[in-house]
Amino acid sequence: LLRHLLFKLRASGPLTVAEYMREALTNPAQGYYTRRGGIGESGDFVTSPELSQVFGELIGIWYISEWIAAGKPKAFQLVELGPGRGSLTDDILRVFKQLASLLSKCDISIHLVEVSPRLSEIQAQMLTGGKVQSSPRDDAVYMKGISKTGIPISWYRDIQDVPQGYSFYLAHEFFDALPIHKFQRTEKGWREVLVDEDPEVPDQLRFVLAPSSTPAMQNFIQPEEMREHVEVCPEAGVLIQRLAHRLEKDGGAALIADYGHDGTKTDTFRGFRNHKPHDVLKAPGMADLTADVDFSYLRKMTQGRTATLGPIKQREFLKNMGIDFRLQVLLQNSQDTATQEQLRHSYDMLMNPKKMGDCFKFFALLPHHRLTHPDQKDDLQPRAPLVPVAGFSELSLK
Repeated sequence: LLRHLLFKLRASGPLTVAEYMREALTNPAQGYYTRRGGIGESGDFVTSPELSQVFGELIGIWYISEWIAAGKPKAFQLVELGPGRGSLTDDILRVFKQLASLLSKCDISIHLVEVSPRLSEIQAQMLTGGKVQSSPRDDAVYMKGISKTGIPISWYRDIQDVPQGYSFYLAHEFFDALPIHKFQRTEKGWREVLVDEDPEVPDQLRFVLAPSSTPAMQNFIQPEEMREHVEVCPEAGVLIQRLAHRLEKDGGAALIADYGHDGTKTDTFRGFRNHKPHDVLKAPGMADLTADVDFSYLRKMTQGRTATLGPIKQREFLKNMGIDFRLQVLLQNSQDTATQEQLRHSYDMLMNPKKMGDCFKFFALLPHHRLTHPDQKDDLQPRAPLVPVAGFSELSLK
């Protein structure tokens, strides 16, 4: 991949950080996600669902809570973007099975958006036991199967291919891997940060500043921007607009959980390899590249089509969802001290402010009517109180 990039740089000059990221992560032959995608203890990074079953269970409860608040529609699609190894969907499906009597009259289907052939095979193995049918390459659905709990699952390469309809969307550690443009404020005004070959060191890459204005700079820098260094992810903006449009039209909810900030951070572009920080410009395709999600940008890009909640810290969201009660139940049900120790360890990883508790945030998109009553002429009409959105308000026990 480095050879391919050097050839490209020599032929057509420096690349934007977004182009570099896209090549490093999703190049069809040598991209990190298409070839490696190292999630888990033996890979390059660990995600919350890999650490604890409780994480996915509480997210499953969140969707059921929203389904009830919406009046229990007769059908819903659960759409996950970038499902990793499938652990999160697996935990959610277990919750759906445990609450089968509640969901018995609801027609549920699972829709996974995954570009990596390797990861989709791992997901199929985990969710269906490998019992899947592949479709021709040009079909919107490239694979189909039935989950171990009897729910149909379909795989797609693009969210555009997922059928319309009342849907719950899930993006866990998905937005942070979308390509970003980087901009630096200089004495001559804003300049885009680019990736180029280092003339001093053979076969090495370096960051350079564009000598003049670039199209991305003209389109993505807001006039009111106060920061010295800015990262913008146009793909995230496009994706959030698609989600907002679908929710506005068909109803449902979207839950986004990721590293992120509310428009305050500057330089967050980083790499991970073997669970350690890795130089983003070294060995492209061999490390995971990521940048913190700017939730203020996502909020702006919904263009008011949906209501937004958050971002709130992961430890607050999980606490509001009842993680402490769930942990107590699991500890009481387990006689094995090693299992109990593992449960406490994973709880600490998820909730400790110095670990994942503060750096991970939860953010939701919901139709406006979910949070505000439609305007009524006669204000004297009694209105049913709106059900609070789980996770985003404190849990009250009845």
